[in-house]
Amino acid sequence: MIGLWHAIVETPSMKMKLHFKVSKKAVYTLDMATEPLAIPIQIDTLSVEGNSLTAKAKAFWMPGEEIEVRLAFKEDAFEGDIYIPAIGKLPLQGARGRGPHLSEALIEEIVPYRKESVRERSDEEIELEVKSLLGRMTLEDKIGQMFQVLASNFSFGNAVATDPPEKLIAEGRAGSVLGAFDVSRVFKLQKIAVEQSPHGIPLLFNADIIHGSQTVFPVPLAWSCSWDMEAIKEACAIAAKEASASGTVYNHGPMIDIGRDPRWGRVVEGSGEDPYLGALIAKAQVEGFQGESLFHAETIVACLKHFIGYGASEGGRDYNTVDMSEATLRNVYLPPFQAGLEAGAASVMNAFNIYQGVPVAASEELLKRLLREELGFDGVLISDYGAVDEIVQHGFAEDEREAAKMAVNATMDIEMATRSYEHLAELVREGSVPEETIDAAARRILRLKYKLGLMDDPFRYIRPEKEQEYHFHEDHLRASRELAQKSIVLLKNDGVLPLAKDDGKIALVGPFADSKDLLGPWQFSRYGHETVSLYEGLVASGVEEDRLLYAQGSGVNEPLEGGIEEAVRISAQADIVVLALGESSDMSGEAASRLSIHLPEAQQRLAEAVVALGKPAVLVLTNGRPLVLDWFAANVSAIVETWFLGSQAGLAIADVLTGAYNPSGKLTMSFPAHQGQVPVYYNHFLTGRPLTEANRNSKYISKYLDGPNDPLYPFGYGLSYSRFEYSELRLDRSAITGTEKLTAAVTVTNNGDAAGEETVQLYIQDCHGSIVRPVKELKGFRKLQLAPGESGEAVFEIGEAELVYWSPGKGYGAEPGRFKLYIGGSSRDAQAAEFVWTDSKSKS
Repeated sequence: MIGLWHAIVETPSMKMKLHFKVSKKAVYTLDMATEPLAIPIQIDTLSVEGNSLTAKAKAFWMPGEEIEVRLAFKEDAFEGDIYIPAIGKLPLQGARGRGPHLSEALIEEIVPYRKESVRERSDEEIELEVKSLLGRMTLEDKIGQMFQVLASNFSFGNAVATDPPEKLIAEGRAGSVLGAFDVSRVFKLQKIAVEQSPHGIPLLFNADIIHGSQTVFPVPLAWSCSWDMEAIKEACAIAAKEASASGTVYNHGPMIDIGRDPRWGRVVEGSGEDPYLGALIAKAQVEGFQGESLFHAETIVACLKHFIGYGASEGGRDYNTVDMSEATLRNVYLPPFQAGLEAGAASVMNAFNIYQGVPVAASEELLKRLLREELGFDGVLISDYGAVDEIVQHGFAEDEREAAKMAVNATMDIEMATRSYEHLAELVREGSVPEETIDAAARRILRLKYKLGLMDDPFRYIRPEKEQEYHFHEDHLRASRELAQKSIVLLKNDGVLPLAKDDGKIALVGPFADSKDLLGPWQFSRYGHETVSLYEGLVASGVEEDRLLYAQGSGVNEPLEGGIEEAVRISAQADIVVLALGESSDMSGEAASRLSIHLPEAQQRLAEAVVALGKPAVLVLTNGRPLVLDWFAANVSAIVETWFLGSQAGLAIADVLTGAYNPSGKLTMSFPAHQGQVPVYYNHFLTGRPLTEANRNSKYISKYLDGPNDPLYPFGYGLSYSRFEYSELRLDRSAITGTEKLTAAVTVTNNGDAAGEETVQLYIQDCHGSIVRPVKELKGFRKLQLAPGESGEAVFEIGEAELVYWSPGKGYGAEPGRFKLYIGGSSRDAQAAEFVWTDSKSKS
């Protein structure tokens, strides 16, 4: 019964395919996946008798309920049943392999709906067509385009009382659909829109494609650690290629919020704590998703979220209050959005939080004046899930009617999921909302549908034959593995890594030693059961199974009966221990804030028991946020931060552990030395009584009584199997004026035994300004690939553009004065020099 199996069942609402993967190392394991909707299923208990197995798993959507599976295997077939909460018990009959595609029949059915020779329209043509169509539409027709409805009863947030999507679409009361992951469902709903709605206007189909469609890439916090814009861009392009084949045309991503508090679960979706790097990654993601043209059938709309300040939620608690100055808003949180808009992002989504006491969804100051007027955004602005209704919950609007008025007057084009906009027609007729406001929103939505080619070819993205070709393609898996390799950060190494071929026996211990929960949150892959585990990756890398001793040791959050004892027993037989510990996917992401950012107690106890044996120990982390690792830093020989690496995770981790790939990742979020430091980030301010080396024993300074100010591992930090050494920093001049530029250079030498890549980082400090400036800010980086003994030069040009910031009264600009420049391997380990910049006016 070892191998891949499938079964197809009919439920009351859909045809479903179930995938099973049965494996055996020390014990049997079962992994499951479902399609068309990929439901995360983690098996809790498994028992095997002969050729039969029984398994139970928790149903995350119905707390307290369980999924139950019973399977009896023959040589190439099986039978049994599965109980799924809210569906009931279903009989199963299945066979080996992945089985046929559910959308197979659609390949022929879609043929009559294809249109040939559809060309990309010019902007002028689109404006004329939209104007003509708006002239034929009633007020209610226009408002109908401003609703996004759910594709099914499955909810991504609070349940919404509304009519079925089929009815809403047929009546012209929906312009877009969220969560139609099944291409057959997309076809059905699009047919209703085109054939039954008042003007036959096609629908937009939206989904959250955050770090891959069917081929899952590293989570964004991980891939940001690659500092590789081309690789990130390629990952997004592949995600768009796979998603668009299934009918998705509009992505609810990328998430480009700056994250400084690791308690906030959504740091996993972003690019870390730095606005400069975050802006570069935002640009790369938009270019990857949207390609050179939205008309191309293998690109999707990029939606920048969440505008703005969401990453500053107090206490790291999701959906919580945000309170910040305009200077912080503009200098820290706005740059990634500016970069994404400059790259051509066609959509923006509002943040859930308040700013200056006003929910962003209702903020004319942020949405109309800043986003639309100042930044020039004329694309589609969509609410986050239920955000219009939540204006009432915030206590800013009396009822949904008032909330709808506020949101639409703030230029919110689409209301996601909820139905507050049903009050808009009445509000227009009474004069509370100008009809021109509705026209403008409908115009932006229709314009986007023309740009995507939907108005001329409504079924162009429904391509089941391309699903079969693109999904989980070997080229896509290769790209996922390569980006995963680049995303791994080596935090500590006392010389035990890479693992030598003659290292003897390896004990692989922990809940992530043979887990497939390596994809992270916000993924809907139907191939989760084929994720490569760390155990499988090590075996594939050439580690013989008789050298590889395995014990789970504990669950992620709960101890296993006898688990520690078994882990200690097998570790005692080994020469080196690999501790595979971390967080489950549901411990990160939306609505996954944590009070404690330590590893769970059950895993800590496991680690302490195993490390007490005195064997060399390597900690391999699977997680979606920076964790407190002080005990591990003091007690294990090596720490490898792997995050959630995606479909090929186990192979990429094994590549690094065995030395087949030399780690090069650099942290994009600081790891605190103690939880009490949070939030801790490198680009902080000095304060009037800063801690220095000279005054650290004084009392009345900005410090803790019981620990350091500095993080354990700072932004930009990451080790290698190479040993990179920096020689003296050189400036070609110490003063520049106006548009002049200075050149800064440093020589980096690989004094190690392995070829490797070093990311050389440039930071600048404005020593005094019209407002206080950070101690340093990232302003550039260079990658050097160096062979053993080889030296390379990292050269940077610095001019006025690198010195610009926003201040009240002055707006954006550089200010004359003294600056410090730092170049090094991290925000902490850098050489310094000074220079002066004078503007032309000051010099004259």
